[in-house]
Amino acid sequence: MLSFDKVTKSFGANTAVQAASFTVDRPMMIGIIGRSGAGKSTLLRILNRLTDATTGAITFEGMNVTALRGSAKRNWQAQCAMIFQQFNLVPRMDVVSNVLHGTLNRRSTLTSMFNLFPDADITRAIDILDRLGIAEHAPKRAEALSGGQQQRVAIARALMQDPRLILADEPIASLDPMNAQVVMQSLRDIHEQDGRTVIANLHTLDTARQFCDRVIGMRDGRIVFDGTPEQLTTGVARDIYGADASFSEAATSTRIETLGTTRPRRPEPAEAL
Repeated sequence: MLSFDKVTKSFGANTAVQAASFTVDRPMMIGIIGRSGAGKSTLLRILNRLTDATTGAITFEGMNVTALRGSAKRNWQAQCAMIFQQFNLVPRMDVVSNVLHGTLNRRSTLTSMFNLFPDADITRAIDILDRLGIAEHAPKRAEALSGGQQQRVAIARALMQDPRLILADEPIASLDPMNAQVVMQSLRDIHEQDGRTVIANLHTLDTARQFCDRVIGMRDGRIVFDGTPEQLTTGVARDIYGADASFSEAATSTRIETLGTTRPRRPEPAEAL
C-alpha cells in the first residue's frame, strides 16, 4: 500500500531524515515518536510532498510519489491530507467555511475567491462537523472556539478532501489532556470507521500506546524502532530518546513507568466527547 525506500532528506550539511525504510500493507493508525528534531515532521512533509526527498523513493499503490510533478503532485496532496499543530484555520472566518476550504483543490479560482460552494458540499461539511461533535459551532468564527474544537475543525477540513491518508503533525501538542484525548479519539474513529490510514507525530509514549496499532521511533533522523505498542519497553524508549533523556522529569517518568503496564483501554466515542 505505502512504501518508503531509503528516503533521505538533507539540508546542506545537515541530514533530517536518513535512509528511512518501512512498508504499510493495510490501513492502520501509526504513531511516530522521538525527540524534537528527530526528523518526524520532515518525514511527513516528504510524504505529503511539502518538501522533496534528497534521495530514495516513496510509492503508494504502485505510484512513485516522489516523482510526481504539477497537477499530479497537487492531486496527491489532496489524497494525503495534513493536520498541523497550529490548526492553520482562518480565525475570522466561520467554522463551516473553514471546513469547506478542504474542497479548494477541486474548485475554480473564481468560486474560491467568493466562497461559493454547492449546497451538497455545505451539507457534507455540517455532517462531518456533527460526526466530530461540533456541528453547533458551524456559524461561529473559528477564533471563538477552544483549541480542541479548532483542531477538530482542522480534522473536518481534512476529511472534506476525502483523502486516502491523513497525516497529523503533533496534533495534540498545544492541547490540554482532556482535549488531547478527544482529538486522538477522533483520529482513531476515522481510521476504524472509514478504513483510512492515519499517521501521527506524537510526543508522549502513553498516547502512542493507547491509540496506535503501530509505532515508529526516530532518533537523529533514523528509524530505530518499528513495532507494536506492546513492544515499547523501557530499553526501547531509551534507544529512541537517548540514554541521557530526562527521565527524572515527572511527566516523562510517568510515561516511562506506563511501559510496564497493560495497554490502556481505548475510550468509547461517547466517553471521549
